[in-house]
Amino acid sequence: MQPNIQPFFDSVTGTVTYVVYPCGGHDCAIIDPVLDYDPKAGRTSTKNADKVIEFVRWQGLQVQWILETHAHADHLSAAHYLRLELGGRIAIGEHIRTVQGVFKRLFNLEPGFHVDGSQFDHLFQEDEEFSIGGLTAHALYVPGHTPADTAYQVGDVVFVGDTLFMPDVGTARCDFPGGDAHWLYRSIRKLLDLPGETRLFMCHDYPPEGRKPEWETTVSAQRAHNIHVHDGVTEERFVSLREARDATLAMPVLILPSVQVNIRAGDFPPAEENDISYLKIPLNAL
Repeated sequence: MQPNIQPFFDSVTGTVTYVVYPCGGHDCAIIDPVLDYDPKAGRTSTKNADKVIEFVRWQGLQVQWILETHAHADHLSAAHYLRLELGGRIAIGEHIRTVQGVFKRLFNLEPGFHVDGSQFDHLFQEDEEFSIGGLTAHALYVPGHTPADTAYQVGDVVFVGDTLFMPDVGTARCDFPGGDAHWLYRSIRKLLDLPGETRLFMCHDYPPEGRKPEWETTVSAQRAHNIHVHDGVTEERFVSLREARDATLAMPVLILPSVQVNIRAGDFPPAEENDISYLKIPLNAL
């Protein structure tokens, strides 16, 4: 059985959220939902998430999973909000614990913040099988962009997270804490060893000038045309290219607020005695 897939593209962050559900079924999964954030005002809103909610209710779907491919650095997760509104279990790969440990130290988070992944409802083990209604899915461990990235394979479809972008954009950066270009190359080759007709759905698109946003491609297209990692590119060549490019990139605008929220499964830090939650800005640390 192959999945139905409904994408929602956020032009502000270049992120694609997906609702995945079987034909004729009622259970669904939401992948990489976006919580809107205005960095000038420190204000969140739910415009993108509410579009997802409207679609789920219109289709008469029941949310079984809210899946995160990793702790994103470019947008805040709406997972916590969606669980309150729609139910479901928030899940991520088990290596999120490593990421939590890194960022608990960086942000000097409160003692009560645990680095055991307990903020999430489920932690996927490598290659764990699970179901979305009548669909069989697998959690594929694909580190490199971060040490905790997970892709989700559902039938002939893989939601690749931040490993690959569209072929004319290339691949994800590896210069965040715990990232590794060698790991990313091996993770990508793992994906590109799948059958050529396998459909790949991106977490982001940053289209070159003149092209509209796109987020679906195939293993064959990536192997033939990806500007960073097409067939014939060795691991050594890729690592050299990736590290040189990463050295020129600025930090994402939303990395500091995003990570603090996303390692909490989309929840905010505990409110202080004035009932306001605060995010921290570590000076001269990144």
